[in-house]
Amino acid sequence: MNNARIAVIGAGKTGRGFIGRLLAEAGEPVRYIDKNETLVKAMQDAGSFTVHFFGGKRADFVVDNFEITTWENADLTGIELILVAVGGTNLEDVGKALAEQLPADSPVRIITCENASHPSETVKKAMGRPDMPVSEATVFSTTIEAEGLDIRSENYPKLQCSADQLMGYIPPVESITPVEGFGNFLTRKLFTYNAASCIIAYLGWLKGYTSYGEAANDPEILAKLDRNYAVTNRVLCRVFGYTEEDQAQFALLSRDKFTNTEIADTIERNAREPHRKLGAEERIIGPLKLIAAQGEDVSVLVETAAAMLLYDSDKETKWKVLRAENTDSQLLSSIAGLAEDDPLSKMIVEKAAELRKNL
Repeated sequence: MNNARIAVIGAGKTGRGFIGRLLAEAGEPVRYIDKNETLVKAMQDAGSFTVHFFGGKRADFVVDNFEITTWENADLTGIELILVAVGGTNLEDVGKALAEQLPADSPVRIITCENASHPSETVKKAMGRPDMPVSEATVFSTTIEAEGLDIRSENYPKLQCSADQLMGYIPPVESITPVEGFGNFLTRKLFTYNAASCIIAYLGWLKGYTSYGEAANDPEILAKLDRNYAVTNRVLCRVFGYTEEDQAQFALLSRDKFTNTEIADTIERNAREPHRKLGAEERIIGPLKLIAAQGEDVSVLVETAAAMLLYDSDKETKWKVLRAENTDSQLLSSIAGLAEDDPLSKMIVEKAAELRKNL
């Protein structure tokens, strides 16, 4: 057993290519736990894997200071921090397994590294320990499988997590960064990253793209994206107090990610479930209301919301039913919380009617 202070549950793309890389960069040995026996055996035999960075942003990075076991052989002795890097549907199982592994008075801190809805609550509930300090992190770095155990990844430098949920604990790795007011940070991500993703996806769909990267590099879409970044940056700095330089860099990381054609992605994946993405506090209507309240330009988000109303895919059965049973105004009222006489609703409906003529 190595002298790891940090355990990573889940040795998939995020666990290896992002979290494992951050820990290895800091010189921290890693103790992995994964339920996939084939993967565990492969990593044990190989003893290392390599992270390759998109666009050759930096030299390849080898991760080799780790051990890995299945849950049956897991040992959390000496561990002070557990990073949970599994899909949202597996969080409950992880919580139950941790309940068996950790004594009731364990001083361990846990951070979920999954962009799911309230993942820390899912883990705590499954553990049966509502007072357990479980924090949430948001994962920005895209990672994809390469040859063998290797990973292709963005060169994203941090794992930001909720400081409040850590109850004063400071992780021993600088790149694992506790953020005060994490709710505002998630809003910042939603209005910057997720809004931009929707702009590309739905405006790309209107123009007939299927490749997400190609849509992101379309000159017309890119110009609209940059216009929306500019207004979003101004408003977020004004409302939340971010510095112009910090927010501009935050947005630039988003832009670089979405326009990188080495990251294989599709319009369909990014445009799925428009009924969820059109929610009242979600990634388009949320910033739309905030920007409008600040008297700034909302034209790009209005056009994106209109495109969402028109979006059609055979895989979106629920959305097809909603569209068939409701007018545009009714959808905006029931899903987005915009009354039919709301000026923003009227702008979106008018734009949708205009776009519909060209479909």
